[in-house]
Amino acid sequence: MSVRTPGAARADLVADAALALLAGRGMRGLTHRAVDEAAGLPQGSTSNLARTRQALLELAVRRLAEREARVLALHEMPDPRTGAGSLVDALALTAHRALTGNRELTLARYELALEATRRPELRAYFDAAGARFRDQLTALVTGLGSTDPERHSLSLIAWADGLMFSCVAGSFGARVPDLAEVRSDLEELLAGMLGAEKPW
Repeated sequence: MSVRTPGAARADLVADAALALLAGRGMRGLTHRAVDEAAGLPQGSTSNLARTRQALLELAVRRLAEREARVLALHEMPDPRTGAGSLVDALALTAHRALTGNRELTLARYELALEATRRPELRAYFDAAGARFRDQLTALVTGLGSTDPERHSLSLIAWADGLMFSCVAGSFGARVPDLAEVRSDLEELLAGMLGAEKPW
């Protein structure tokens, strides 16, 4: 069993406070002082961990990736060779979990993604943090028999991002699809990609 050092635990506390501020107040509400207050830490604590704004944003991106990894749990996906149906079930559950219990994380991710379009140094860091998700998804669709896994994984990510944005920050905020609806969408999407005659 791994034991986190006090410094690592404080870094997580600071990063979690930063993510909560991004979700609640947006990028303008993210300051070192505000993070100290939100985390219940003495003034100057956040500056000691992340002296610059860029360092604070990188800390938030790293923590976002850690927390989203637990939500998405792509490493727990079944082997595609065992059948597409079980993989569709798992992917649907993952997407639905992200929609229903992690609104704050999703909002924080959108704030960081938009900021990354204005900060090239953050863009590189943000893209690197998300690479493992893209790589794992590409491996999954490859295992399902995709003839163009890079393009198909992009389509799946675009579908998931569009669904989450619409339900968290867009015009479908009051109408989150249930698990069965998410699964139906995935069935149709994957069937089209893989040239299947019917969904699983």
